[in-house]
Amino acid sequence: MGENAVKDGAHITFGIIRKVMSRLKISAISYLNTAPLMWDFEHAPAGPDFDISYTIPSACAEALRAGTADIGIIPAAAYTTVPDLVIIPDVAIAARRAVRSILLVSKMPVDSRWTQVRTVALDTSSMTSVALAKILFAKWLGGARDYKAMAPNLDAMLAACDAALLIGDPALHVDRTRYFTLDLAEEWVARTGKSFVFAFWAIRKQSLAGQNGAAIAEVFKKSRDHGLSPKNLEAIAQEWAPRLALTVEIVRVYLTHNIHYYLDPPSLEGLELYYRLGAEIGALPPAPGLHFV
Repeated sequence: MGENAVKDGAHITFGIIRKVMSRLKISAISYLNTAPLMWDFEHAPAGPDFDISYTIPSACAEALRAGTADIGIIPAAAYTTVPDLVIIPDVAIAARRAVRSILLVSKMPVDSRWTQVRTVALDTSSMTSVALAKILFAKWLGGARDYKAMAPNLDAMLAACDAALLIGDPALHVDRTRYFTLDLAEEWVARTGKSFVFAFWAIRKQSLAGQNGAAIAEVFKKSRDHGLSPKNLEAIAQEWAPRLALTVEIVRVYLTHNIHYYLDPPSLEGLELYYRLGAEIGALPPAPGLHFV
């Protein structure tokens, strides 16, 4: 087969994919850590084929539940509450070490078990991180605490409670020289030896009717791969650093070392353990089996 034939075949394949997916609506998260996943949707070639809206993690799940979105990058916890979802394989927002953007913060002097902390303000914009905090306290940090849902304002949270859970971009701004902090992903990995999965792409089963599921999954994988290329990662770091008032180096290290973008076997093992422990302590309902596109 000649070179032109190969190129023509690729164009034909992509044209079929574009036709198949032209009506799908994506609910995405407007956080730094999703930027590599969204590369092709924001820079082509996939962008024209989707209707994309940005929100917070918990609202992505609600969009799938309500049917106002077909595909969403949902918090892992949402898979236990939104029925009839299937997962795009191999793509995730996960961590194999400290993640830096999921922090428990306190002004109190605390030991390694955080036993002095009695009240915890919870940033409820991610159900997954809230459940993770509850699992860590219940299983390894001395038992359940009194929890209070609050907006992610650190000063207000610490005025009302002994500790505060912050997630996402606000957590990256915490001056960790001023506070006692616990990185929840790092704590999870230390306690379980497994990766932690914060979010993944999920599709409503109804939205797959008449669609090429494998082709859809491939578009999301390629977008991740393109977003993680060195050139594009540098472009993301240069764009997001001033937006978040962080240095380019901080953003670069966060994307390349703190976030793991693969739903690989260690991540799947950690995800299943998270679901099991969450159900055991009542932080999550029992999870359905993991079903993939």
